[in-house]
Amino acid sequence: MKHTIQALVENKFGVLARIASLFSARGYNIESLAVGETQDSTVSCMTIVVDTSDEKILEQIKKQLNKLIDVIQVVDFTKREYIDKELFLAKIDKNKKDREVIDNLVKKYPVEIVEDAVNYYILEIRADRHNIDDILKELRKLGVQELARTGRLAIGK
Repeated sequence: MKHTIQALVENKFGVLARIASLFSARGYNIESLAVGETQDSTVSCMTIVVDTSDEKILEQIKKQLNKLIDVIQVVDFTKREYIDKELFLAKIDKNKKDREVIDNLVKKYPVEIVEDAVNYYILEIRADRHNIDDILKELRKLGVQELARTGRLAIGK
């Protein structure tokens, strides 16, 4: 099961490296990581997604994060209501028969055509964890040349 953890950290040199080291030293894989400043420029918000079905490991991750001096607060969204989004760009082979599929994606999901070139389309997709896999499945049928994604962002309700 994928768990979304948010850590508010001091916006200082080396904090990201220390947190990444914490995970790698214990053999935990970070599925997704997004970091950015908050409304306070001295504080950054890290949204970390980990995949574990073991509650003990999840608790260990949170305890270890809380022990780091630069960590201000750790929030586990697993049992909370929250909104999440991920952004990705996809370069799709251009094919006349695929235009209808792309138009249907644009109608059904938060998909926008940001470039319509001679050989390809570039699509911008902003979706939550529930729609990401469905959208990617449809895109892969079209012939993805390139895909770039952000990590998941989340905010509590």
